[in-house]
Amino acid sequence: MEWGEKLEKAGVRVHYSFPGVKVHSKLSLIRRLENGEPKLYCYLSTGNFHEETAKIYCDFGLFTADPRLTSEVSTVFTFLENIKPPKQEFSHLLVGKFNLRPGLYKLIDNEIDAAKRNERAEMVIKLNSLEDKDMIKKLYEASTAGVKIRLIIRGICCLVPGIRGMSENIEIISIVDRFLEHARVFVFHNGGDERIFLSSADWMERNLTYRIETTFPVYDPDLKTEIKEMLELQLNDNVKARYIDRFNLNEYRKISTDIPVRAQLETYFYYKRKLE
Repeated sequence: MEWGEKLEKAGVRVHYSFPGVKVHSKLSLIRRLENGEPKLYCYLSTGNFHEETAKIYCDFGLFTADPRLTSEVSTVFTFLENIKPPKQEFSHLLVGKFNLRPGLYKLIDNEIDAAKRNERAEMVIKLNSLEDKDMIKKLYEASTAGVKIRLIIRGICCLVPGIRGMSENIEIISIVDRFLEHARVFVFHNGGDERIFLSSADWMERNLTYRIETTFPVYDPDLKTEIKEMLELQLNDNVKARYIDRFNLNEYRKISTDIPVRAQLETYFYYKRKLE
């Protein structure tokens, strides 16, 4: 409220909240004049702009001028200003209260169809929490069809892996370390043409049904590779990763190797090497 008042005194129009609308998206939209012509830039993130949580939260953010994304981020802001549903459907973003849940179902169904054709079908999903009953049923359906599913769930997880005939193709780990794992990342094999999304939304009923959330695609090949390499570090963690299993034992993950892999430490060295 303090910053809102300061911004308003400086001439900024500030929108606070709206009855019945919980906004959990993490978006910024910048309109910049370049050679007299307006150009849009946007920032989409899995986490907030917050100087304290930024010190301990592990998030992903994308800053881009890709018109496919800037135009739809603009549509989200127009909706938040006017509270009128957009006239045109979203083609790239998956937005809560509009196409988020059906869009995720479609991506999972695509993997299920591939598995039924005996083609490679895989998903890697990283979340803070997995609680939504219908989404869990969809993951069970995918596992039963033969889709290989690897989940990284830091907190609440209501899916039970490893049950024969229902979730035997699902493996879940949880990583709790010095920094709070907070990013939401969705990777779908998509017949070899992988689709990668980052998101503000956990797979909880409140996020998928009641909130304005934004799930956004990553199109740049180099960024897709970087995200996948981050996920592989976590999937190979054998120091801080614990198995989530049907018995709630939460045992540390044991791998037959003498080489310790602590994902957060390896991530530090990964970026250190990039900067050298």
